[in-house]
Amino acid sequence: MLDKSAPPRTLKLNAADNVVVAVDPVDLGVTAAGVEALKRIPRGHKMAIVPIAKDQPIRKFGQIIGFATADIVPGDWVHEHNTGFHAFDRDYAFAAEAKPEFVLPVEQQATFEGFRRANGKAGTRNYVGILTSVNCSASAARFMAEEVKRSGLLADYPNVDGVIALTHGTGCGIDYNGESFEVLKRTTWGYACNPNMAAVLVVGLGCEGFQISRMKEAYGISESDVFRTLTIQETGGTKKAVAAGIDALKTMLPIANKAVRETVPASELMLALQCGGSDGYSGITANPALGAAVDILVEHGGTAILSETPEIYGAEHLLTRRAATREVGEKLVGIIKWWEDYTERARMSMNNNPSPGNKAGGLTTILEKSLGAAAKGGTKTLSAVYHYAEPVKEKGFVYMDTPGYDPVAATGQVAGGSNILAFTTGRGSAYGCKPTPSVKLATNTPIYEKMIDDMDINCGDVLDGVSLEQKGREIFDKLLKVASGERSKSEELGYGDAEYVPWQIGATM
Repeated sequence: MLDKSAPPRTLKLNAADNVVVAVDPVDLGVTAAGVEALKRIPRGHKMAIVPIAKDQPIRKFGQIIGFATADIVPGDWVHEHNTGFHAFDRDYAFAAEAKPEFVLPVEQQATFEGFRRANGKAGTRNYVGILTSVNCSASAARFMAEEVKRSGLLADYPNVDGVIALTHGTGCGIDYNGESFEVLKRTTWGYACNPNMAAVLVVGLGCEGFQISRMKEAYGISESDVFRTLTIQETGGTKKAVAAGIDALKTMLPIANKAVRETVPASELMLALQCGGSDGYSGITANPALGAAVDILVEHGGTAILSETPEIYGAEHLLTRRAATREVGEKLVGIIKWWEDYTERARMSMNNNPSPGNKAGGLTTILEKSLGAAAKGGTKTLSAVYHYAEPVKEKGFVYMDTPGYDPVAATGQVAGGSNILAFTTGRGSAYGCKPTPSVKLATNTPIYEKMIDDMDINCGDVLDGVSLEQKGREIFDKLLKVASGERSKSEELGYGDAEYVPWQIGATM
């Protein structure tokens, strides 16, 4: 129980910081951290503890999170009204902190109950998927999934988690000889190959820019008893296509149902790392706690994918120094430069990323948000960097370039092979993912209690004395349980069918 007579709690996160974070609200005139508040400081927000002259850096986590746009005095609320953003040089120190990774012997690794696939990978779920090449075939794909559900057919196949239609809004009006086609091709085939998919039907219209035949040719794909395709035009229209699709699904379901869970090592887990609806606590509680779980997973031989490039901008120097080689670090910096050019061409700023909700929760600039977001990646060596939806092949801690928008980012990670996902939130994101289960981590106790039906783990108790190591172990243990079949809160709510959002790069023609 919080002692209401005690001074409001604050956190100074690094000796070099010139601000503290308000764990509890600090009212006007109240003394906290030895300083009298000159304005009310909302919880999660920042208060200056020393004078900060105009144009001088504001530091949190021992890092620059912005620059004073006016003179700031001790006790001031430090936020948008007196904090600005501009680029500054960062020391990338490529591979300076890289170190050989310790991985437990196989016999000492944790295990989970998963579905072992023919290619040796292991799934945490057993879905039959209906993918689409274009938005024009989205309704037909949904009709197929709805009919399977309505018919009660799944009752005969208890080992199948469901038949899911994952549709999207692109596939035509794109440069089908360029990057748009390549990204959609990688994403579609990546989902078809995800170990959480037992079988897949791909449905097209027929005349679209994204031709299924080109994808099959590019990857040397042949039709099989667990991979089928059809187009509405070739089949003879919507009704005939839906009937043909259901017939195909009826042949796939008995095969998918043969899969049974067996004990597999945690090294088969590929964990996608996401944060959404971040707040001032994200970089203090849930994100570093998830980072502690990542460190445990890597020690057990598993893989974790950090993403959302606009949300590591300004913190990338902390990753490049952990890169396994200079080449890995330079690849990440090259991606950062691509994003700088991308936003400039779109007449945007990298600092546009923090949402109004992020700012209401205490985050002021993209630099501050990124420093907290990067903490999800733990402390292990960065072994590889991937482009969007590329298959992840290296073990350990890796990076994938994605936008910061959560559904698009997670879609790329699942296409890369992620079979489980951890999602931190401070404002209360409502998100789920199919075919990959999403475990939601609340950064603070009030949002955990308020959105208890959505949140799997409360990380707010880190502010009450629970160590990051303890919380990291709790997260890791929860991931093993969910990987073994325990339903996450978002799965219980039925999330995941609408959250498949491939990244659309370039013009829609």
